[in-house]
Amino acid sequence: MGKREELIEQYASDLKDKCGMTPDMDLLTKVTVGCGPSIYNADASTVASSQPTELETVKNNFLIKKLGLKDGPELMDAINSVVETYGKSERNKYRAVIYYMLTKHFGKESAYS
Repeated sequence: MGKREELIEQYASDLKDKCGMTPDMDLLTKVTVGCGPSIYNADASTVASSQPTELETVKNNFLIKKLGLKDGPELMDAINSVVETYGKSERNKYRAVIYYMLTKHFGKESAYS
């Protein structure tokens, strides 16, 4: 099993155990691939949810640019909701897991087809 497959398994485990959801493995794989090489970098592979600038980056680079959503307060509400689901006290919030949950939240699976 390659490094990417191991990471996808880790993300699936987080979705099941920490977020209480059964992951769509095909979508999770596509979201992970979409994150590019950042998944291999310890700092870039996680989202520092306590830093407002990091959350702005998720909003601008992922929700607006990748998913094509219009800017508005509902975007930050969704990010905060996903962080809450993952667990605020959870030290490592993986970017691919956050992106996966946001993709599902907004029903934007088509962005990965």
